[in-house]
Amino acid sequence: MRYFNLFSNILVTKGSNRILISDLQRNISELYDIELYDLIEELKTNSIEDILNNYDTESKEIVEEYVEFLLEKEYGFITQNDWDKNFPPFSYEYQDYNILSNIFIELNDLSILHKIKSSIIDLEIKHLVIYCKRNLSPDEFLEIDDHFKNSVVESIEIFSPFYNNIDEIFVKDISKKTTRIYSLVFYNCEKAPFNTEDSFRFTVNFSDQNLSISSCGKVHLNYFTTNLPKVLEAINYNSCLYKKIGIDSAGNIKNCPAMQESFGNIKYKTLQEALSHKSFKKYWDLTKENIEVCKDCEFRNICTDCRAYTEKNYTNENGLDTSKPLKCGYDPYSGEWKDWSKNPLKQKAINYYQIKGNIF
Repeated sequence: MRYFNLFSNILVTKGSNRILISDLQRNISELYDIELYDLIEELKTNSIEDILNNYDTESKEIVEEYVEFLLEKEYGFITQNDWDKNFPPFSYEYQDYNILSNIFIELNDLSILHKIKSSIIDLEIKHLVIYCKRNLSPDEFLEIDDHFKNSVVESIEIFSPFYNNIDEIFVKDISKKTTRIYSLVFYNCEKAPFNTEDSFRFTVNFSDQNLSISSCGKVHLNYFTTNLPKVLEAINYNSCLYKKIGIDSAGNIKNCPAMQESFGNIKYKTLQEALSHKSFKKYWDLTKENIEVCKDCEFRNICTDCRAYTEKNYTNENGLDTSKPLKCGYDPYSGEWKDWSKNPLKQKAINYYQIKGNIF
């Protein structure tokens, strides 16, 4: 008797009419027809011969072809007995021992970094994301990096406007003199001024979009990542807000700078005090399995869940917003992508958020 054994690093996510098979070792996800899901489920408990006995000749050929396909894609292997039961299943538990893992700062004045440095050290925050509306000079880039010298901070990502003085020499100088900056994104740039594939210590990207805090939350295939830690986080916790903290341009401490609810201002409260607020962690355990429409989507384990901009049409028994992200144009029931901003069913929510500024 032959048994097909699915490799433990293969995650199969069932959507409404398609499945997504994610190879968590190769960091690749691929879409397939939903009929393949039923066969994979049968193969978990039955031999190939037992399954074939339930079909006519034509259907048997289809089943054999599917098994060959699964083998060719290296999603599993064949044994002559029920060998799979001798192996423990893959654990989808997610462990993050940090109190907080990320902080997202809407930066106007570098003095804010001095105010929150001790909190960042005490909370052992390792990753900083900084968004700035104004031009940053080379010295300011160096100052940001130097500010966290000999600290727990491991990486700093900076989004900054592009201006004419930013050239290859500009970036190379920053690359040589910094240690914690790992990503620079220069936005509002019509054309990249130089080849970003050159050897810098960090990644450099140029965007022609005029990015703002309200630009967050866009859902697109280009933003999906099959990354084991992120997939495990998405299965167990909210993929955007878990162990994150944000500070907006006015100094308000929030789950995300784009969200409305504030837990104090850094002028009067520490990050620790905001974190201890009874409502600060309320969205941390909200997974895609609890979000309307998203729970039926095959992409739910590789997609980031935005709670800052939602369709605002569902609330759960705990008062949490469980609406689908506003800026998602995908319909898992039809398998079609459309322009979310032109969806008439989203207009009420779009109008609501436009009061707070442009979200496109």
